[in-house]
Amino acid sequence: MSNGYSGGGCARRGVLIAMEAIAPSLYERLGGAPAVEAVVDELYRRILADPELSPFFARVNLRSQKSRMGAFVTMVTGGPAEYRGRDMKTAHHRHAVEDRHFDLVAGHLVAALECVGADPVAANEFVTMVATLRGDIVNVQTAAV
Repeated sequence: MSNGYSGGGCARRGVLIAMEAIAPSLYERLGGAPAVEAVVDELYRRILADPELSPFFARVNLRSQKSRMGAFVTMVTGGPAEYRGRDMKTAHHRHAVEDRHFDLVAGHLVAALECVGADPVAANEFVTMVATLRGDIVNVQTAAV
């Protein structure tokens, strides 16, 4: 019994399997779990060394905070982690976060991504994604000078 397949010659019968190329997620392009962990570690190293930002973390369990941040970054970049923490507005509501604080953290994030050797295109995409969170994180409006 013939199934229509005759080796190299196509008899135009049988099963055709279409394979779609799936673009790698931002998580994968950043370098996956090892890169996310390295970026989070470097980011918090920089934040804690910054006298403008370190007071925000004076009473924070850093191990837990870094774990939550890693899960959040993994989730929003298309990785396998499920973030179970609070939304950004709720997580930051009790802190007096100004635009300048957000900008400092964003600068440290850029530096951390560069430090760990993240792909520049993927890093820029991630920083652009983080920038959209400004309205949920900044909760103190300062007068324009």
